[in-house]
Amino acid sequence: MSVPLKMKAIGFTQSLAITEQGSLVEFETNLPELKEHDLLVKVSATSINPADAKIRIRNAKDKVLEQPKVLGYDAVGEVVAKGQDVEGFEIGDRVYYAGDVTRMGANAEYQAVDYRITSQAPKSLSDQAAAVMPLATLTAWEALFDRLRVRPEEKKSLLIIGGAGGVGSITIQLASQLTNLTVIATASRPETEQWVRDMGADHVVNHRKLVESVREQGIQHVDYIFNVADTKGHWESMVELIAPQGMISSIVEFDGGINLSALQGKSAGFVWELMFTRSLFNTDDIQKQQDILFQTANLIDAGRIKSTLTTTLHDFSVETLKEAHQRIESSASIGKTAIKY
Repeated sequence: MSVPLKMKAIGFTQSLAITEQGSLVEFETNLPELKEHDLLVKVSATSINPADAKIRIRNAKDKVLEQPKVLGYDAVGEVVAKGQDVEGFEIGDRVYYAGDVTRMGANAEYQAVDYRITSQAPKSLSDQAAAVMPLATLTAWEALFDRLRVRPEEKKSLLIIGGAGGVGSITIQLASQLTNLTVIATASRPETEQWVRDMGADHVVNHRKLVESVREQGIQHVDYIFNVADTKGHWESMVELIAPQGMISSIVEFDGGINLSALQGKSAGFVWELMFTRSLFNTDDIQKQQDILFQTANLIDAGRIKSTLTTTLHDFSVETLKEAHQRIESSASIGKTAIKY
């Protein structure tokens, strides 16, 4: 495949409401230069994540960026070039990845990505079905096994707050398929209740009356809590529900403080999960993300994990990406939305 010198990309220079004219802009730019560990990927599909909206809203509040920032933290595409130190990939390989938040994202025709956080894409999925998987899967896997340190053989309980979204949906599946945990997930509408049951949840509870709803299931305390919805808003409920010596993890940052000392009596712990940590700090175990994505692709192709794709938007354009941002900002979506280029 011949690779052009220029490409189309879509980004933002100001933090504006997504409905405003200049909230996202199309522009032409040079293809990214490859570092020694990089793959150059021709992007065929991406998906929308809360991270896209958060970065767009926060990163240029009181300034205008000299160069547009390109979002997009999930992608599927074809390898068209590679750096000198890349191992295990060939030109023409179909890959999937979440990428690195410090670099140009997937809202472009081509993207450079470190091969150590990239894997061969699941063979059984379409581009759009595969594109919704990397960021949510990495987040869920890391939360379960790196942050909460769940041991697959232990017969304990896990509460997932925000079960019907992208990360919650994958966490339910991974916990159901790879552990002996009893999985409790929150949902508050008939359609989201059915969705989390289809994902594999053993119990469904209502986040609006969380403590009462969990205990109505005959469960007094839970050993692990993973919050993907609202850390501060559910803090007191989590403190009440967490078991002595239990662990809480969250991906949702917040303003102001929480009473961390409330966990002291139970000797319970709290730990953050940020999927971008390994790439941000080039950690010694950065290649673990490649391994997670590789194992997930095998689980998908074996029929044990299913894609959380619920909506596909078509065409790589400002209008399509704006619609995707509006969907993620509604906070009412089930599963994930993909954009097929």
